[in-house]
Parts: sequence; structure tokens; C-alpha cells
Amino acid sequence: MASIITYLLLYNQYLIKIIYQLTIFISKHIPLNQWAFEDSKSPEYQKFKVDNLPKIIRFEKVDYKLLLAYYQHKYKKQVKPVQRRSGITISDKIVCPKCGAPHHFIYDNNGNRGQFQCKVCGLNFNESNYATKPLVLICPYCGKTLTQKKDRKHFRIHKCTNPKCSYYLDGLKILPSNIEESEKHQYKLHYIYREFTINFFKMDLRALPKRAVNFNFKKFNPHIMGLCLTYHVNLKLSTRQTAHALAEVHGIKISHTMVANYALTAAAVIKPFVDTFDYKPSNILSADETYIKVKGIKHYVWIVMDACKKSILGYQVSDTRAVGPCILAMRMAFDKFKIFPGKLLKFIADGYSAYPLAKQQFELEENKDFNITQVIGLTNDDAVSEEFRWVKQVVERLNRTFKSSYRVTCGYGSQDGALYGVSLWVAYYNFLRPHPYNYWRPLNEIDPISIADNMPAKWQILISLGQQAIIEMQEKAKTS
Repeated sequence: MASIITYLLLYNQYLIKIIYQLTIFISKHIPLNQWAFEDSKSPEYQKFKVDNLPKIIRFEKVDYKLLLAYYQHKYKKQVKPVQRRSGITISDKIVCPKCGAPHHFIYDNNGNRGQFQCKVCGLNFNESNYATKPLVLICPYCGKTLTQKKDRKHFRIHKCTNPKCSYYLDGLKILPSNIEESEKHQYKLHYIYREFTINFFKMDLRALPKRAVNFNFKKFNPHIMGLCLTYHVNLKLSTRQTAHALAEVHGIKISHTMVANYALTAAAVIKPFVDTFDYKPSNILSADETYIKVKGIKHYVWIVMDACKKSILGYQVSDTRAVGPCILAMRMAFDKFKIFPGKLLKFIADGYSAYPLAKQQFELEENKDFNITQVIGLTNDDAVSEEFRWVKQVVERLNRTFKSSYRVTCGYGSQDGALYGVSLWVAYYNFLRPHPYNYWRPLNEIDPISIADNMPAKWQILISLGQQAIIEMQEKAKTS
């Protein structure tokens, strides 16, 4: 009996080894549908592909006198000036752009054809050399310097123009065989890198808003303000409908303008508390963007949420669908982690190219390396969509919940008003709204809010917590 069990265990190990080898073979030679689709020959899809980061060379100046002293200290020898035996002279105006060594330490490196070499630091340079540039971008495929082609509002486009670059040659191979020469510009053939001119990682995410002031109730009281927020946010009534309900139900005559002022001021005060709360997020995040109207013009709301605990961790309102607001929303979400999970983080988004671009900037600016999985399409036609579709559906349902509250506003009057409106709704969603996921309790339960027996009182407590967060931020700003 023991021999049979031993034989079965050995046979089982043999099967596991065969399965492992087959899995490696499939991953190398039989790509999944979605991964194969990324190499599609369609120009409509290629423009959304994001290339790898380039090699970055930073030019740092040094002092040649320090280098001479270091060489003498280490090797007990002095670096002597260049002995020119060929009769070639170098102008005394020639100075090494890196260490500042004078012409006595400069070689004529290519027979009086304009290239020089510094004997102290070893730099090759000439008038057109990139040594004087603060930053040089190198193609990761062929090693040639990238050429700046376009200057956009927030970034510059650099392109590799080397006709022998392996990236360009591989792009030519996937072109349709019947394509004409005039149609090649529709395809993305050359390596491209976007250098952002605005540092979205130095923007203050927790700056105090302009409306973060004390409440002064000359005519009404905090309870009436709580009623306004309850009708306007919880029950999804417009400002005019809220004013009408207060007059008809409670006999309170208040203008819809005052209701709007209460909502904007409450949002400005609550926002610091919502943005700095310790959500203890899981390692599965989902992101999506939806559109709103500001003065009749399309704007976008970026949302990053915890797919497991359902809390909204990051959000931004922008007038463009560029990568900048995407980075800011992701920064808000990542700041909720006390220790960034790195490769353990699963970030799920749609096929929009802003998310891979944002990932590149996080790797470049903050050295945060994580994986982004893009769920493409509406059906589970591939293994990636089948595995992560549920995560994408969580944020899609959140968008529908937000839109049902947004529709009553008929659009916002300003971008700041839109941001405050979204932040007020996020505060309600995270701390006040009952969720079936949490047995019809709020996602994040706080003792002072749980003790309150009615919704206007809960809003007042939430505003009080926001004021405490503002005071703490002001005290930290004074001490720092």
C-alpha cells in the first residue's frame, strides 16, 4: 500500500512539472486574445499604445581642480597638461563644458575636425554636443538621442528619427502589404516619449480651499444647514427643489442661492477631512472617468476607488482628458497607503492611454512601480477581461450612482463649484450613505456620526470633523 502511495506522489509531481512547462510554452508562443490585440495593425489602436521609458542622461557639472586633487591623492601622481607633438594648437577659448578644465587639458580628438576630449574628466564634446544640455533622452531601442518634434500645452513630444532603429523596423513589418507610401503617417512607427513640463507630483493636494471659513449664521442655524444638505445631497433634490421642500414641509423660507452657498461652504470645510482620512485600503484599485457639464462645456471626473472596500480614494475634476488630472487622482489614492504595496498593487482601468502614461511618471518621479491591467471592451472575449471584469464593473456602477445625483444639478456653474460638488458627494458616499455591501451601514463608520440619531446632525458632525482637520493642517503649516 505504501509503495502505491509513493508512486502516485511521484507521478503527481511529474504531472505538475509537465503542466508548468506547458504553461511557459503557452505564455511564450500562444498569446491570449487581448495581448495579441495589442499588436494590432489598426492605426486607430496604435495611437493609444504607450512606449517604454527612455534612457535619461543628466548633465552634472564638476570642478576640474577637485578632480586633479582627487587623482593626486589616490594615485600619488599629477595629471599633466597635454603634450602636443603633432603641432596642432587649441584655442584658449576652448573649455571643458563639464569640469571647466582649460585648453591645456583638452585633446584634439579627431584631427582638427571639431571634436575635443577632456583629459581630466574624459568628456568628448563639440559645439553641437549634448553635454551642455541639462537633460538628454536616449532611445531605449537604438541608443540614439531623441529629437524634440512638438511642444504642447503641458508636455513636449520627443521622437527617435533613426531609420535603423529596431522599434521603427519592427513597426514597418506589421504594416499591411498593400499600404501606400502616403498612408504610412497614419501609423505610429517611431518611438515617442512625452516629457511633461508641469510637475504634477509637486502640486499640493491638501491646500486649504478658499471657502474654508467659519460659519456665521445671521438668519438661520446649523440645523437648517443640515436640512439643506440632507435634501440636496441625500435625497438628490436641486437647490430650488430643496428650498421649496423646506418651505412646504418645515415652514422655512430660504432662497435657493443660500442653499447653494451652504453646500459649497460645507464641501470646502469637509474636503480636508475626507482627503486625509485613514481608509486602510486594500491592494485592488479601480479607476474610471466620466463626463459632466460646466457652463455647458464637457468636463471630466476622474475617480479611483477601493474595489474591495468600495471607498472612493481619489478624485479630480478637469476640463481635459489629459494625463495630468489622472496623475493627481492616482496620487490622492496612493497617499492613503501608509506603505505603498508596489508590485502587490492591482490597478484596474479601461484601455485609455492616460493610465499607462501616469504609471510611467510614477516610476520616473517617485520610483513607484506597480502593475496596471487594462480591461478592454464590453465582453469577456479574453482571459484578462474574464478575470478582472468584476473590478471594472464596480467603478462603472459607482459612475451610475454619481450620475443619478449629478443630473439634478443640470451642470455646474464653475470648475471650482464642480470640484466642491463632487467632493461633497464623495463625503456623503464614504461616510453617510447606507451600502448593501456593508449591511446597509456606511462604508466608514465613525463613532460621533453613528451616535447621531438624524441625518442633519450627522452632517453637522461631519462639518465639525472637517474644521478640526483644517486646524490641524494650519498648525502643521506653522510648525514646518
